[in-house]
Amino acid sequence: MGDGERKILVVGGGISGMTAAIEAAETGAEVVLVEKNPYLGGRVAQLNQYFPKLCPPSCGLEINFRRIKQNANITFHTLAEVQSISGGPGNYEVTVAIQPRYVNDNCTACGKCAEVCETEVPNGLNYDMDNVKAARLPHAMAFPFKYMIAPEIIGTDEATKCAEACPYGAVDLTMQPTTLTYNVGAVVWATGWDPYNAANVDYLGFGSIPNVITSVMFERLVSPGGPTGGKLLRPSDGKEVKSVAFVQCAGSRDENHLKYCSGVCCLASLKQATYLRERVSDGNAFIYYIDVRAMGKYEDFYLKVKQDENIVLTKSKIARITPDPETGGVIVEGEDIGRGAMVKQKVDLAVLAVGMVPGTASVKPSLEMEYDDFGFVTASGSSGIIPAGCVKAPMEVAASLQDATAAALKALQCSMGR
Repeated sequence: MGDGERKILVVGGGISGMTAAIEAAETGAEVVLVEKNPYLGGRVAQLNQYFPKLCPPSCGLEINFRRIKQNANITFHTLAEVQSISGGPGNYEVTVAIQPRYVNDNCTACGKCAEVCETEVPNGLNYDMDNVKAARLPHAMAFPFKYMIAPEIIGTDEATKCAEACPYGAVDLTMQPTTLTYNVGAVVWATGWDPYNAANVDYLGFGSIPNVITSVMFERLVSPGGPTGGKLLRPSDGKEVKSVAFVQCAGSRDENHLKYCSGVCCLASLKQATYLRERVSDGNAFIYYIDVRAMGKYEDFYLKVKQDENIVLTKSKIARITPDPETGGVIVEGEDIGRGAMVKQKVDLAVLAVGMVPGTASVKPSLEMEYDDFGFVTASGSSGIIPAGCVKAPMEVAASLQDATAAALKALQCSMGR
């Protein structure tokens, strides 16, 4: 057994990574959790609600944050990425690079630094739909609950003002990138997923038509912490949205884009149609689908949504989305397969249901892992590098929790030489 006995590295601080880290740590193992964002929570932290209970992210994440905070076996690093991994099962040497936050542990999240900060930077949490101050708390329920200073203003007078405004000496502009080395027995790789780039599907207008957004952006648009404070407003002019076209398989199940089905997109659009109906009593949702996939226990949810007369489901492959010069909205066109007729629907907003692309699709780490044709990790875990969650296959939150727990068990067995 090597120096890393009973120590595990978890790469990725989303719902899968946190679950794997917590489950392993609560057996007594030492765990190092590494996350590239300035907060833990991953994609779940960006949702308005998630299945199966349609809870806000705070429901599940807050409990996990508390478990991490109370467990001395977990060491976590944000703004951190793995630089290298060498060795083998039972004894890996891992190098982790950490970028400076420019705010230390003295931070009480008082916000004094933000009060004197004027520069704004794109807000990645909201998929760049708005800007946020360069001195900021990443979001209202961020963990760690600590401000950060964007590197864009480091070295400027504005950064100095932020430091001078802090009554606790928490703003430290001298912070430098650091590198740490750990010896671990196993690695859980839980780097999650990215939404497919809908701009690749040029006939759907994303990127060129303001009132065409993606399903992940719509989650932020209706979220209380989103760019409009939860109000459903049209991006082009701020008018209230009363009609939405939800376009399924925006690039998915397409030989030219994503050949596979992500399995969760239909449910996401059904859920998002309820967001519209809850906010706009006379709102109308039009869902255009190839097939509705609401498996198992979610069939009841599908049938419930389908009963709403203001939610119309049409079997159709949308062929074109164009601006509507008369209303400022968009025109959605395609074929109604059931009626054998053409669809031409005017709406305020079009929402493209984009598929899940594994974090390993674009950049594959130099590790002993195997991949399928789409970049999902297929390794069994026998090498000591164990994939978990959406890096293995598209899956919803509940399935991610189960898979992460299984990954933690495999990591424990590997780290103990079993």
